[in-house]
Amino acid sequence: MKIAVIGCTHAGTAAVVNAKQLYPDSEITVYERNDNISFLSCGIALSVSNVVNEPEKLFYNSPENLNNLGINMRMNYDVTDIDMDEKIITATNLKTGDIVKEKYDKLILTLGSWPIVPNFEGRNLKNILLCKNYSHAKTIIEKSSDAKNVTVVGAGYIGVELAEAFEMKGKNVTLVDAEDRIMSKYLDKEFTEIAENEFKNRGVKLALGEKVQRFEGENGIVSKVVTDKGSHEADLVVLCIGFIPSTSLVKGKLDTLPNGAIIIDEYMRTSVKDVFAAGDCCVVEYNPARDKRYIPLATNAVRMGTLVAKNLVNPTLKYMGTQGTSGIKIYDKCIASTGLTEEVAKKTTSMEIDSVMVSENHRPEFMPTYKEAIIKLVYDKATRRILGGQIISDEDLTQHMNTLSVVIQNNMTIEELAMTDFFFQPHFNKPWSLLNTVALKALK
Repeated sequence: MKIAVIGCTHAGTAAVVNAKQLYPDSEITVYERNDNISFLSCGIALSVSNVVNEPEKLFYNSPENLNNLGINMRMNYDVTDIDMDEKIITATNLKTGDIVKEKYDKLILTLGSWPIVPNFEGRNLKNILLCKNYSHAKTIIEKSSDAKNVTVVGAGYIGVELAEAFEMKGKNVTLVDAEDRIMSKYLDKEFTEIAENEFKNRGVKLALGEKVQRFEGENGIVSKVVTDKGSHEADLVVLCIGFIPSTSLVKGKLDTLPNGAIIIDEYMRTSVKDVFAAGDCCVVEYNPARDKRYIPLATNAVRMGTLVAKNLVNPTLKYMGTQGTSGIKIYDKCIASTGLTEEVAKKTTSMEIDSVMVSENHRPEFMPTYKEAIIKLVYDKATRRILGGQIISDEDLTQHMNTLSVVIQNNMTIEELAMTDFFFQPHFNKPWSLLNTVALKALK
């Protein structure tokens, strides 16, 4: 069996490693544009702030390791065409210009995503950077060393983490976003206000509710970010506006969402026989809303890549969907969320949405120390089904959202969560778990 894999970051790496274990006699060929694989872009901010002192440590696999497993790694190869009827791939060696055509029996598309880059005036000025891959990481670290005024455009997780990292390096930082709150996709206002205060208290300028209009420069280098409400000095700009699936290669050949995300079934199969897809190039089954959405996360990618391998020959293991569970640490605040926020639920579903929130010390007050925790549940008022949750504390209580992810995946109700069994130990918690406590409040 000849298996062709296009793209090898998280989903691709998981797919080929598992496929080689399951089908040791198969001939697996990977086509990858870059000269590296498996880069954890979520660690770029950690490199900027020197928490990770070498960006090379952000790889968890290598072409050499996969070659040693017997996988044919075609690095620096750009696939230019796929004939899905004849099962032929055409690819160009980016170093030599040589063109190869190769047949396959099974095709795995792990094409990934790419940063959204609007066509702003002045976009081609120097020192306007993207934040996605290893090359971007090296450039950001190099260019930021001499920068004084850094503007980050986009206040999602990546933008927020970069803003913190640049501030910790002593830069004058401005964080710009068209939304009026940071991380608005992941957290409700009660939580983003706390996070925003962390930035304000450290001198980070929050330019929220501002849309970038253009970039201005001097001697070909960016010097100013102009928005619809003002301008911000900048000798370095990093664009973190979001991501789109990198699926131009299969446009018109597979069923996709309007944004290009490939539609797959529960076994990772696309609309064409023997063509599978996984990771950031795909839609996901979003359990809280019971619909399909585009949620590019590394956690989704590694699961989906593994599932492709499991289902390559026969459909054996179903995809269980996702809750979009995520977490972030902003200075001293440990924050996590899963499922729908109250705001997103009201905007994107027809359900009657309700929520409940409690503020509670994380362990008994007779202990020498304890920290305040704020936790929120979002639920369907009619069915009582739990749809989402958020937590914030100076104590790392983020695992509560992993637990809540399982709750949502299993369609549990407020009543069921209120009476679910959790352990008690004064070092860690109170007799009523925080999850019990917030669910009990909804029963009153």
